[in-house]
Amino acid sequence: MNPLRSDANHCFVCGPSNPIGLKLTFEIRDDVCHSLFTPGKDHCGYDGVTHGGIVFSALDDVMANWLFLKGLKAYTAKCDIRYRDTLQIGTQVRLEGHCLRQKARLTQMKGIMIREDTDQVVAEAEAAFMMATD
Repeated sequence: MNPLRSDANHCFVCGPSNPIGLKLTFEIRDDVCHSLFTPGKDHCGYDGVTHGGIVFSALDDVMANWLFLKGLKAYTAKCDIRYRDTLQIGTQVRLEGHCLRQKARLTQMKGIMIREDTDQVVAEAEAAFMMATD
Protein backbone atom coordinates (compact mmCIF):
# COMPACT_ATOMS: atom_id res chain seq x y z
CA MET A 1 0.00 0.00 0.00
CA ASN A 2 1.20 3.52 -0.75
CA PRO A 3 2.47 5.49 2.24
CA LEU A 4 0.00 8.29 1.46
CA ARG A 5 -0.30 11.38 3.55
CA SER A 6 -3.78 11.63 5.09
CA ASP A 7 -4.62 14.63 2.90
CA ALA A 8 -3.96 12.54 -0.24
CA ASN A 9 -6.50 9.81 0.56
CA HIS A 10 -8.95 11.39 -1.89
CA CYS A 11 -6.51 11.77 -4.80
CA PHE A 12 -8.39 10.81 -7.97
CA VAL A 13 -5.64 8.46 -9.16
CA CYS A 14 -4.13 6.91 -6.03
CA GLY A 15 -6.42 7.82 -3.15
CA PRO A 16 -7.93 4.74 -1.50
CA SER A 17 -10.79 6.80 -0.01
CA ASN A 18 -11.97 8.31 -3.30
CA PRO A 19 -15.15 6.40 -4.25
CA ILE A 20 -14.82 7.32 -7.94
CA GLY A 21 -11.00 7.21 -8.10
CA LEU A 22 -8.71 4.83 -9.96
CA LYS A 23 -7.13 3.54 -6.70
CA LEU A 24 -3.78 2.80 -8.33
CA THR A 25 -0.88 1.72 -6.15
CA PHE A 26 2.73 2.44 -6.99
CA GLU A 27 6.10 0.93 -6.15
CA ILE A 28 9.72 1.56 -7.12
CA ARG A 29 11.68 -1.34 -8.59
CA ASP A 30 15.08 -0.90 -10.22
CA ASP A 31 14.66 2.90 -10.03
CA VAL A 32 11.42 2.76 -12.07
CA CYS A 33 7.97 3.51 -10.63
CA HIS A 34 5.45 0.77 -11.52
CA SER A 35 1.69 0.28 -11.38
CA LEU A 36 -1.00 -1.80 -13.08
CA PHE A 37 -4.33 -0.45 -14.31
CA THR A 38 -7.38 -1.97 -15.95
CA PRO A 39 -9.86 0.69 -17.12
CA GLY A 40 -13.51 -0.10 -16.48
CA LYS A 41 -16.79 1.03 -18.02
CA ASP A 42 -16.76 4.22 -15.91
CA HIS A 43 -13.50 5.27 -17.65
CA CYS A 44 -14.94 5.16 -21.17
CA GLY A 45 -14.90 8.05 -23.63
CA TYR A 46 -16.86 6.49 -26.51
CA ASP A 47 -16.88 3.26 -28.54
CA GLY A 48 -15.48 1.33 -25.56
CA VAL A 49 -12.26 3.36 -25.61
CA THR A 50 -10.70 4.67 -22.38
CA HIS A 51 -11.01 8.45 -22.12
CA GLY A 52 -7.73 10.24 -22.91
CA GLY A 53 -7.96 12.22 -19.68
CA ILE A 54 -7.87 8.99 -17.69
CA VAL A 55 -4.79 7.85 -19.64
CA PHE A 56 -3.14 11.23 -19.00
CA SER A 57 -3.98 11.15 -15.27
CA ALA A 58 -2.48 7.68 -14.82
CA LEU A 59 0.72 8.71 -16.62
CA ASP A 60 1.01 11.95 -14.62
CA ASP A 61 0.71 10.00 -11.37
CA VAL A 62 3.23 7.29 -12.22
CA MET A 63 5.78 10.05 -12.85
CA ALA A 64 4.78 12.02 -9.75
CA ASN A 65 4.93 8.90 -7.59
CA TRP A 66 8.52 8.23 -8.62
CA LEU A 67 9.29 11.49 -6.83
CA PHE A 68 6.87 10.93 -3.93
CA LEU A 69 8.19 7.45 -3.14
CA LYS A 70 11.69 8.93 -2.96
CA GLY A 71 10.50 11.45 -0.36
CA LEU A 72 10.35 14.41 -2.75
CA LYS A 73 7.45 16.84 -2.96
CA ALA A 74 6.87 18.25 -6.44
CA TYR A 75 4.17 19.53 -8.75
CA THR A 76 3.69 19.01 -12.48
CA ALA A 77 4.97 22.12 -14.25
CA LYS A 78 4.55 20.97 -17.86
CA CYS A 79 3.54 17.73 -19.53
CA ASP A 80 3.47 16.57 -23.14
CA ILE A 81 1.65 13.38 -24.06
CA ARG A 82 1.70 11.24 -27.18
CA TYR A 83 -1.19 8.85 -27.65
CA ARG A 84 0.01 5.94 -29.79
CA ASP A 85 -3.09 3.71 -29.76
CA THR A 86 -6.56 3.48 -28.26
CA LEU A 87 -7.09 1.56 -25.05
CA GLN A 88 -10.25 -0.52 -24.94
CA ILE A 89 -11.84 -0.71 -21.51
CA GLY A 90 -11.05 -3.96 -19.74
CA THR A 91 -7.50 -4.08 -21.14
CA GLN A 92 -4.82 -4.22 -18.44
CA VAL A 93 -1.83 -1.93 -18.84
CA ARG A 94 1.35 -1.43 -16.89
CA LEU A 95 2.61 2.02 -16.08
CA GLU A 96 6.26 2.98 -15.80
CA GLY A 97 7.72 6.22 -14.49
CA HIS A 98 11.37 6.98 -15.33
CA CYS A 99 13.53 9.86 -14.19
CA LEU A 100 15.36 11.40 -17.15
CA ARG A 101 17.34 14.07 -15.27
CA GLN A 102 17.29 16.31 -12.25
CA LYS A 103 18.68 19.83 -12.20
CA ALA A 104 18.14 22.39 -9.47
CA ARG A 105 14.37 22.53 -8.76
CA LEU A 106 13.29 20.75 -11.97
CA THR A 107 13.02 17.02 -12.56
CA GLN A 108 12.35 15.69 -16.07
CA MET A 109 10.32 12.49 -16.09
CA LYS A 110 8.99 10.03 -18.64
CA GLY A 111 5.83 7.97 -18.23
CA ILE A 112 4.89 4.99 -20.39
CA MET A 113 1.62 3.03 -20.57
CA ILE A 114 2.06 -0.46 -22.06
CA ARG A 115 -0.57 -3.12 -22.80
CA GLU A 116 0.08 -6.24 -20.74
CA ASP A 117 -1.23 -8.62 -23.44
CA THR A 118 0.79 -7.32 -26.42
CA ASP A 119 3.54 -5.09 -24.92
CA GLN A 120 2.30 -2.33 -27.26
CA VAL A 121 2.80 1.25 -26.06
CA VAL A 122 -0.57 2.96 -25.65
CA ALA A 123 0.75 6.37 -24.64
CA GLU A 124 3.84 8.07 -23.34
CA ALA A 125 4.43 11.39 -21.67
CA GLU A 126 7.34 13.61 -20.75
CA ALA A 127 6.95 16.07 -17.94
CA ALA A 128 8.83 18.64 -15.92
CA PHE A 129 8.16 18.61 -12.19
CA MET A 130 8.95 21.60 -9.98
CA MET A 131 10.21 20.75 -6.51
CA ALA A 132 8.17 22.30 -3.71
CA THR A 133 9.94 24.85 -1.55
CA ASP A 134 7.85 24.41 1.60
